[in-house]
Parts: sequence; C-alpha cells; structure tokens
Amino acid sequence: MNKCVNYTSQVQKVSGELGSDAMIDTGNTAWMLMASSMVMLMTPGLAFFYGGLSGQKAAINTMMMCIVSIAVVTVQWVLVGYSFAFYPNNSWFGNFGWAALRGVGVDPSGVYGVQIPHILYATFQNMFAQITPAIISGAIVGRMKFSSYIIYIFLWSLLIYNPLAHWVWGLTLDDNWIIVPLGWIGKLPAIDFAGGTVIHISSGFSGLAAALILGKRLEKDNTHNLNMVVVGTAILYFSWFGFNAGSAGAANGIAAIAFFNTHLTACVGMLTWMVIESIFEKKQSIVGAASGIVAGLVAITPACGYVTPMASFAFGIVASIASYGAIKVKEYLEFDDTLDCFALHGVSGIVGSLMTGMFATQTINPGAPNGAFYGNPMQLVWQIIDVVVAAGFSMIGTTVILLALKYTIGIRVEEKDEIIGIDSLHGATNFKPVEPVPLQEV
Repeated sequence: MNKCVNYTSQVQKVSGELGSDAMIDTGNTAWMLMASSMVMLMTPGLAFFYGGLSGQKAAINTMMMCIVSIAVVTVQWVLVGYSFAFYPNNSWFGNFGWAALRGVGVDPSGVYGVQIPHILYATFQNMFAQITPAIISGAIVGRMKFSSYIIYIFLWSLLIYNPLAHWVWGLTLDDNWIIVPLGWIGKLPAIDFAGGTVIHISSGFSGLAAALILGKRLEKDNTHNLNMVVVGTAILYFSWFGFNAGSAGAANGIAAIAFFNTHLTACVGMLTWMVIESIFEKKQSIVGAASGIVAGLVAITPACGYVTPMASFAFGIVASIASYGAIKVKEYLEFDDTLDCFALHGVSGIVGSLMTGMFATQTINPGAPNGAFYGNPMQLVWQIIDVVVAAGFSMIGTTVILLALKYTIGIRVEEKDEIIGIDSLHGATNFKPVEPVPLQEV
C-alpha cells in the first residue's frame, strides 16, 4: 500500500519538487475521506466492545479509556506526532518539519497517498494512531488511575507508536524521484499493509506488559452486556473495511482485494472459533463468535493487500486457533489481561505478520515481494525481524513508561475505589447491588 512502505499498487514517479506535478484525483480523495471516517468509528466501536465485555463496575471507565484516546492522541498527532512518524528525515525518526501540520495542506505530498490532499493522508493516519493505545486499555480494565492512563497513552503514542510507524511506513524519493521505503524495517523489506505490527502487535504486547505491572484485579467481574459486545463487534467489522481497504491509499484493485480478504478472514475466524468451542466447551458463545471475528480481522490486516482470497482461509483458521490457545495459557498462568488484548491482538498480529511472509504474492500485488510459498523464503525472515522488533520495543517501552509513572504519581486506583467500582470515580455507575429478597412463608 501507499501508506505502507513498501509497496504501492502503482509505482509513482514524481518530477520536480515534492508534489508539484501531482494532481488531485477526486475518486481517490472521496474514498479516502470515507475510509478515514470509517476508521474513526472504530474507536467508539471498540468502546462498545470492551464496555460490554467488562464487568458492571468498570464499564463506564472502560469506555472512557477508549473515547479519551481520540482526543489525547489527536492533539499529540497534530503537534508533533505526524511529523515524527512520517517526515522523511532518516531511517529512524522524523523531525519537526511537519510539526503543527506546517506544510501539510490541500496539495498532494507526492509521496504519501495516490493524488490525495496531504492533509487527508495525515487525517487517515491520525485515526490509526488514536485507536492503537485504546486497544491497550482492554488489558487493564478496572484498576488503573484515569489521570495516569491519559499521561501513559500520550507518552506511548509519542515515544513508541511514532518511531514504529516511521520504521515500517516511512517513505521518501530516491535520486530518480521514485518512491522508496525510508524506515529501516521497510528497507529490509518487511511488509505490513495496514498495521499488523505497527498497531496490533505493538498494542497487544504493551497490554501484556501493562497487565503484569498493574497486577491482578481485587475482584473479577463477568461480562455484563452481550448486546453491547455484538454492537461493538458490528461497528469494528464494518469500520475495518476502511482500515484495510483504505490502506491502499486509492480507490483501486488493491483496495478491492483487501476489502474482500478482510471479510472472508473474519468469517473463517468466527466459524473456526465456534468449532473450537464446540469441541472443548460443548457450546457456541456470542463472545466466542465475536472473538473469532476480531482474531481474523487482526490477522489479515498486515496481509490483506498482498494475498489471495484462498490464503485468507488459512489466516482465519490459524489466528483463531492461536488466540484461543493463548487465552487458555493466560488462564493457566493466571495473569490478568482482562479482555484478552494480548491474545486477540498480539498473538493474532504475530500470526498475520508471519503468514504474510509466507503467502504474499506478486500475482495479487505486483509491487510487493513474493513470500516463502512463492519462491522467496527470505521474506519470512524479514517478517520475523519485524515481529520481534515491534513486540520487544513496545513491551520495553510500556514497562519504562509505566514504572516511571508508578514511582512518581502512581498508576493504581485506591483499594476502596476498586472494590466499590472504578466507575464511581467518573460520577456514575452501572452497578446496582442486588437487595436481598426476604423468604416468603409457604
């Protein structure tokens, strides 16, 4: 994809100064406006999904952690985030060249996006940046101070997300004015069409680190609203088409294949999870079906513009099996990743990235490298490096940030507030204690 390093569906040549020879394409612009809107809706959708899965005493806090990410990350993105993530400075980090969106206007950038306004590309990327730390909130439900969480996601976006996005998705022009990867991971080349490593592996492993540092909840609470889970899943499913197909950067054939692969993998992921539950738990639950959908969507994200529809079957099957297994390991080890952020995003993200290195094919995307199954085994090696870097960098970064907050302002709510319910700290609660019913004489 255009945004993704590496490979665009059409190789763009630019002559003269950056963007001076490019024209606005109204069809591409209309599609990217729509895709940006769809990706923006993902964060409220995640709020419904997480809010329904959480217990009654933490539902409002859980939804607040998702929603506040929109505002916190957008402010960071405008001030310095977009510039740090995408300015063509060097292979490791951007600079202040586009700080406060200086120079990011209605003309195309000549590098990012196929003949769309530069400000639109920055907007599309903003929506990716804002949902990523919101995903992490699923691992820490019911026990983190809200003020500390706000500081954490600001610092995480600034210090973890921005560099990682630059390493994988940064682009520049070579001496012949051809768009080439700038970030060091993209130069390998490792490929990530729409965020398997930058978004899902980073948030999944950050969630794992956060859950371990915060420790277990004092009291575990059950899923309280299955209707919200279904609504949240539906919003995420719909919006994921903008997430993945929009990552083509244009209204073209690569967007179409990414769209269909996204849908098919979600369907296969859901059916696979239902089969697993039928075998091991003798039931088919709505939470399991939703989990299978999300696992499939996450897994296909790095690959959707590079693989055949038939390959999508394998992505959905393997992602659901791996995520279900990760949940069982979590239960056995008894660490409190409350809403299985690590299993659904971290593990499925790893599955997707590694399988991209196997199934990517130039018959689908001529600009992409072939994977191991198409004669290029080194692509799997580059994907392994990508996974290790994203997981390690995110987990270490989260550990450093949270420990710094823990030993300064603190990160855990007081015990009494956790027992009463963390929602009480927001001035409202869904939790209503059940009054004992006196026994009636017969």
